[in-house]
Amino acid sequence: MCAQLLSTKPYKGTRDFYPADMKLRNWFFGRIRSALELASFEEYNGPMLESLEIYIAKSGEEIANEQTYNFTDRGGRRLAVRPEMTPTVARLVAGKINELNFPLKWFSIPNLYRYENPQRGRLREHWQVNVDIFGCDSYEADLEVISTAISLLKVFDADSSMFKVHINNRRFFNDVIAAIAGTDAEGSRKVSKVIDRKNKVPREVYEKDLIALGLDADKIAKIDALYTMSVAEAAALCPESRGAQELIDLFAALEALGLAEYCVFDFGIIRGLDYYTGTVFEVLDTAPENNRAMFGGGRYDNLVGLFVKNATVSGVGFGFGDVTLENFLITHNLIPDIYAEGVKVLVTKFDDVPYSEYTKIVSTLREAGVQSSIYIGSKKFGKQIEYAVKGNYSHVVIMGGSELEAKQIKVKDLRTREEVTLDSDKLVEYFSAQ
Repeated sequence: MCAQLLSTKPYKGTRDFYPADMKLRNWFFGRIRSALELASFEEYNGPMLESLEIYIAKSGEEIANEQTYNFTDRGGRRLAVRPEMTPTVARLVAGKINELNFPLKWFSIPNLYRYENPQRGRLREHWQVNVDIFGCDSYEADLEVISTAISLLKVFDADSSMFKVHINNRRFFNDVIAAIAGTDAEGSRKVSKVIDRKNKVPREVYEKDLIALGLDADKIAKIDALYTMSVAEAAALCPESRGAQELIDLFAALEALGLAEYCVFDFGIIRGLDYYTGTVFEVLDTAPENNRAMFGGGRYDNLVGLFVKNATVSGVGFGFGDVTLENFLITHNLIPDIYAEGVKVLVTKFDDVPYSEYTKIVSTLREAGVQSSIYIGSKKFGKQIEYAVKGNYSHVVIMGGSELEAKQIKVKDLRTREEVTLDSDKLVEYFSAQ
């Protein structure tokens, strides 16, 4: 009786990355990393495991327990596999709060785990680009973060027809709701939860939930009117609001930067997490087949205070996942033929040539910075060429016994099918010209 074979499938909600998959990921993460470093953001990282307490303090025990992979270790400590990076970076900032050079411009690209039902754009494991600025209280940090988010999509040649940044302000939202509904801060928070899921439930459910919070038809109509207003029209409803002025300053700066075409005011953008305190935004794909929020972020000014008493380090940032980015790039046909880029050389081999002669060729090519490899195995020449084609090699080097004796080498360009014969000492010169 045979033992049952193990499954070749990865754990539900996670993915395997074969070399071709990694080439794509390294390509887009490489572009993102280069763009962030160009803007003087510095990379950081943290441990995969964190104390469950920091997620309970941030989101509440029920959410922390239900949405994390958590366990008690042998020392009785309650730990979680990180579901997000924001609490970790707040802890890092708090840990060296008196040593760091504020304002900070930091980024990371960690892998994260959340126990949720896998669906399009949301998996149990994903990689997330996190970009944050700490220690700047003004709209200037909000502007830097939003302009950076736009630049990370533009680096892939995305334009304003492909995505829009929808912007609101939590301070402004709370002030307007308080004025319309005649409620306090807690009442505004409850209304925000209803508005945050406005597009995810039927209209009658949305109205029923607002009525349950004490809003009548007239008040609901006043809130509805806000969804179609410009930032100037909306701000005029509550001119004394600090959030209103922050919005006006932010949109004026975006206009001056030439980024207004990418941005819209959207009173319906709330960002459901309670720790947001000011600017909030979401980046939406405009394609009908992928019309969804790709990522978002905003200002959070109180998280560092979870770790250091009376700490008042402000923060603003955003995060977006690799799954939604890849869906966006595929939807808009923004992925070039990365598998055919550059020079990649396969040195074929023959039985009548000492193996050491081929290792000399590869060593010379690699020292010159040319990506190259010797064919490993014992297949005939035709199969070696077939291997090169399937492996996306651009060239093959051919040296049999007659070429070795004549001190010559043949090079075949697999892209053009052209073949040239060179003196052995001209090989590096040939590839330097490619």
